[in-house]
Amino acid sequence: MSGDARKTAEGLTYLSGFGNEHSSEAVPGALPEGRNSPQRAPLGLYAEQLSGSAFTEPRAHNRRSWLYRIRPSAAHPAFSRMDNGAIRTAPFTESVPDPNRLRWNPLPEPAPGTDFLAGLWTLGGNGDATQRTGMAVHLYHANSSMDRVFSDADGELLIVPERGGLLLHTEFGMLHVEPAHVALIPRGVRFRVELLDASARGYVCENYGAPFHLPDLGPIGANGLANARDFKAPVAAYDDTEGPVEVVNKFCGNLWRATYDHTPLDVVAWHGNHVPYVYDLRRFNVIGTISYDHPDPSIFTVLTSPSDTPGLAGVDFVVFAPRWLVGEDTFRPPYFHRNVMSEYMGLVEGAYDAKAEGFVPGGGSLHNMMSAHGPDRETFDRASAAELKPQKIDDGLAFMFETRWPVTLTPQAADADHLQRRYDDVWQGMERHFRPLQ
Repeated sequence: MSGDARKTAEGLTYLSGFGNEHSSEAVPGALPEGRNSPQRAPLGLYAEQLSGSAFTEPRAHNRRSWLYRIRPSAAHPAFSRMDNGAIRTAPFTESVPDPNRLRWNPLPEPAPGTDFLAGLWTLGGNGDATQRTGMAVHLYHANSSMDRVFSDADGELLIVPERGGLLLHTEFGMLHVEPAHVALIPRGVRFRVELLDASARGYVCENYGAPFHLPDLGPIGANGLANARDFKAPVAAYDDTEGPVEVVNKFCGNLWRATYDHTPLDVVAWHGNHVPYVYDLRRFNVIGTISYDHPDPSIFTVLTSPSDTPGLAGVDFVVFAPRWLVGEDTFRPPYFHRNVMSEYMGLVEGAYDAKAEGFVPGGGSLHNMMSAHGPDRETFDRASAAELKPQKIDDGLAFMFETRWPVTLTPQAADADHLQRRYDDVWQGMERHFRPLQ
């Protein structure tokens, strides 16, 4: 399938209100006026609703979009099972949750001809995709663009590039995403990935639960963190390629495929709020202390997927963006702690201020619930003696997938050659400084 078949140029439109109703048309007059599903849709198109939530969910949480397409999605042959490759899905029952601190180097180089789908590698996760609870952590490493089309019925996909740009051809149009950006593909939306460089590498959070949305700001007030106006949706664009196209569907943990006689990326116009989007992490408005003590990492939350317990997320997406550190009589890096939440952390670029070495772009660490972690010995010694003057942190971009449940590893992650076997050593040699008062 060639990008030359695309009928409009790539474009983006600001969402101007995260989760609100939006619309776009690639051809003037393709959107009907006044009715979502008229007796005859304009221009000979088919009207189709894509529902990302139950019909009866509260209006504020309801996700759906109307698509006006060349052929309805129902016009396809039967799907058949295919090999799952390195993709795994919750429930993760092949191993038990591990309380140890774990860290990995980047994925090894893929075989020639590896596209985004074939390059997905599951580290672990929690919950149950069939019950729409929990999440999975995947990494990807690809060196070829996709000729096939993919959709995920199990959850939405938050894509965090670390190396190489991506052009996401979706049913709604195209999204251009680079390192330091994130892109979200909603549950069930079809897309293919075109590489803009020789290879691409990064991270994916598959969220089985409630869709990501902006967190409440509470005492922060009206401004701060991620601003709704900075999220961009694609401009409608369609592909009317005829001929065989492989379409892969992830359903209840398994991959299924069918060969269509046309591309399903044939939506000419759309309106709704179940839409893909892209966000530039450098637009994140960091909130921090200017007096003393260390704020909790929750102030770095970009997106949250709520659970049935108020304030307890199924999964949060957190970014440690460039920022000023200002404060007196305080320990600057993240402090030693144990957390009821489980934390998978990755690095997009540069260095992370709590680690001296070993935590590299494309790699990641997992600190499951209540596992003790914090700065390594070298970082602790340096930060404890540092002059407390204003300091700009602008040489790194790290992120975290934080989840309410422990992350159970896949066997391939537990036994991977790129697992760092001596990660615990970074906390060895922490000297005793305690001196009782006389």
